[in-house]
Amino acid sequence: MNKETEEKIGRMQMIEQNMQNFLLQKQQLQSQLVEANSALEELETAETAYKIIGNVMVLSKKDELKKDLESKKEMIDLKIKAIEKQESELKEKAQKLQKEVLSEMKE
Repeated sequence: MNKETEEKIGRMQMIEQNMQNFLLQKQQLQSQLVEANSALEELETAETAYKIIGNVMVLSKKDELKKDLESKKEMIDLKIKAIEKQESELKEKAQKLQKEVLSEMKE
């Protein structure tokens, strides 16, 4: 195996690590999205609403809290889409490198 092939294998391993990091970030964001959706559902039937600020729970207006949660959901969705785009680009790079390495190893 030549040096160039070894470098490509190293890049593939780095891509795999990046993919793992993206997966963890995406899972955390999806968890936050579920939490926001759950909070919005609870808010629909709640008579009073509270917002947690630091270690303090403060009485809040339902419509303001709902607006905040909707905004948070939008931001999370955008972040998830950005991560998915990066994941897709990395997958393409990894597949290209894998094909190159396999063809070089056959030679």
